[in-house]
Amino acid sequence: MSGSHWAHHMFPASRNLLLITACSAEILRVRRTRVLNFQQVTMPYLAAFVPPHWNVQHVDEAVTPVDFEVPADVVAITFHTPSAQHAYDIADRFRRRGATVVLGGPHVTLLPEEAQEHADAIFVGEAESHWPRFLAEFETQCYRKRYCCDETPSLDHVPSSRHDLLYRRDHTAGALFATRGCVHRCEFCTLAVMYKSNFRKRGVEAVAAEYGSFPGKVVILWDDNIAGDIPYAKGLFRALAPHRKWWSAQASIHAAADDEFLELAARSGCKQLFIGLESISQASVNGVSKGFNRVEEYASAIARIHSHGIAVQAGIVFGFDHDTLSVFDDTVDFLEQTGVQNATFNILTPFPGTRLHQQLEAEGRILTRDWSRYNGRGDVVFAPRLMSAAELLSGYRYATARFYSARSICTRLAHSPVQLFWTLPLNVSYALALRYRA
Repeated sequence: MSGSHWAHHMFPASRNLLLITACSAEILRVRRTRVLNFQQVTMPYLAAFVPPHWNVQHVDEAVTPVDFEVPADVVAITFHTPSAQHAYDIADRFRRRGATVVLGGPHVTLLPEEAQEHADAIFVGEAESHWPRFLAEFETQCYRKRYCCDETPSLDHVPSSRHDLLYRRDHTAGALFATRGCVHRCEFCTLAVMYKSNFRKRGVEAVAAEYGSFPGKVVILWDDNIAGDIPYAKGLFRALAPHRKWWSAQASIHAAADDEFLELAARSGCKQLFIGLESISQASVNGVSKGFNRVEEYASAIARIHSHGIAVQAGIVFGFDHDTLSVFDDTVDFLEQTGVQNATFNILTPFPGTRLHQQLEAEGRILTRDWSRYNGRGDVVFAPRLMSAAELLSGYRYATARFYSARSICTRLAHSPVQLFWTLPLNVSYALALRYRA
């Protein structure tokens, strides 16, 4: 073996990898009223799989614009549906410069044929099984155009994310995930397409070690449903407790039925649970295959969560086929009566590839395929059944403004003064952000 071949074999040539978490300017404006916009962990996580002879940079567009002059052999972009065209514009521009562009993320899995037109390679489904393989194949210039995740990747032995690539200066020390996927198949949710309802778990010890490695006090568990496996969650909470940090996560309503789950969560530092109530109409949740949410049990479930000193952030969606114009006031009335500390309101959005989109398209009710309007907050992209699109948008804005009005804040937080030291400032921040937008 010649000296040059030996050196190349022992010391591979350095490569430049640019990771981009894409977010269009329009979506940033839509999100501006959301005071809490947490770290996206996809790219820092995938960076942990990259060989050491690659130079890795990460641009999170929620913080920093893309620099098109940065040296890059490979540009990898992840994005959601409302930022699709923006991501394609970035991809096209880098390809014109001669960089190899890789696209992945939810929208690519939903519409791979569309994404393929703007990329040298795409990842359909979960990426970690094929991501190291692509990097190795790129170095031999024999990579494929499409990497499809046909199997369910195990989360055993996955690395911690590259914390040095988490750039957002939000209210948290960082974010990580313990589980992936959801056991349910709600018609409007993209998780059923992304993960095919396969729920998986990382090792408790590995999660606890990563959790403890964050230097700050507040950590977000970026799980789709931390209550997807109750016994696992209880073991995890026991492992997190010694680190004496605070955390928040998403959970299904089932979490409230288990007092030991709530007790261990609170003891381990849980300050808030995001609960996807979706609607206060049983007919509405039944209609999108989420009938396991029993509306008559909502109030008692919220009260049980509160009794353990945990705040509730309710996920609410407007625009289901059973929604009438009364749904906006009825929903806020309920949230005030139950003392919900925070709420995320969304307009029902039929993302391409979901069963909801297929149904509405078959009924001729899809109004646009301009993906930038599939943002869930600034536009209505389908024809509602019992109100007009304009009435749905107006009602969504009204409910948001009413929920974060001074009167509603006082009513809700007086009813359940849980975690008042931070829920009150948070509500005031949302109220001010809405006023600024108006």
